[in-house]
Amino acid sequence: MDIRPISDRYSVSPQIDPEDAAAIKAAGVTTVICNRPDAEVPPSHQSDAMRVAMEAAGLHFEVLPITHQTMTPDRIAQQAALVDASDGPVLAYCASGTRCSILWALSQAGQQSADDILGAVAKAGYDLSGLRPTLDAIAAQQA
Repeated sequence: MDIRPISDRYSVSPQIDPEDAAAIKAAGVTTVICNRPDAEVPPSHQSDAMRVAMEAAGLHFEVLPITHQTMTPDRIAQQAALVDASDGPVLAYCASGTRCSILWALSQAGQQSADDILGAVAKAGYDLSGLRPTLDAIAAQQA
């Protein structure tokens, strides 16, 4: 398990295992969001199996599978709403944590500067500098 904090309330991780549930809970996480489609993982790591393990540990579990094609403004807003609705820190996971980081970064456009957004994800180990034009464009639309 590799929890990588991006903000006080949002961390990302590469694929977690069902056996990680207790350690995730012990790390202070209250909500786990699966951004990985079931087709990418074996049955032992598909959302139903992960839900059972996370809920057994007392964690809230949400599923919002994301691919490049489904990373739309509506889905970005759904992820942000899940984070906002959480009663504590959130851990979002996918294959590497990159999709979860991109979702967060895009949800923050217009709320934080592109430098702050990109700096936060860089501290977590993700180089999303290629997103700068998109972050700037979203911020300009919202201004």
